[in-house]
Amino acid sequence: MRIIRTRGFNHTGPRRGEVFVCSNFAKQIAEIEKGKRPPVIKVGNLEAIRDFTDVRDMVRGYWLAATEGEAGEVYNLCSGRGYRISEVLEMLLSLSKVEVKVEQDPERMRPSDVPVLIGDCTKFREKTGWAPKIPFEKTLEDLLNHWRERV
Repeated sequence: MRIIRTRGFNHTGPRRGEVFVCSNFAKQIAEIEKGKRPPVIKVGNLEAIRDFTDVRDMVRGYWLAATEGEAGEVYNLCSGRGYRISEVLEMLLSLSKVEVKVEQDPERMRPSDVPVLIGDCTKFREKTGWAPKIPFEKTLEDLLNHWRERV
């Protein structure tokens, strides 16, 4: 069998489930904008640093892995840039006109949380030419607009 393994780092974008941090923040902001919840955003660990890529870029990467990847190889799909979760929240809030209070929710804290998770996709980029094309700010804008339409 021709098997190619990929390690997809954190990815997000429109239609991403609300259990994931970017989508959860965007949904909460959209609900606050619509008056469906008080102006308080519940958060977990804002200090963690994660490597985010737009899901649309990831799908393109998976396609390239399947069509151009070498059997038996493992490829990282990631942006290679880390964002502190607090930065992600700030970016989303900058796209909104609502004033909010940020409140840590103990239920959202993980018992063990990797402080920094950033990938290196050099091997995959050299093999396929792939690199993320969609800026993270655009990803977050599209994600917030998705939730604005849904709530």
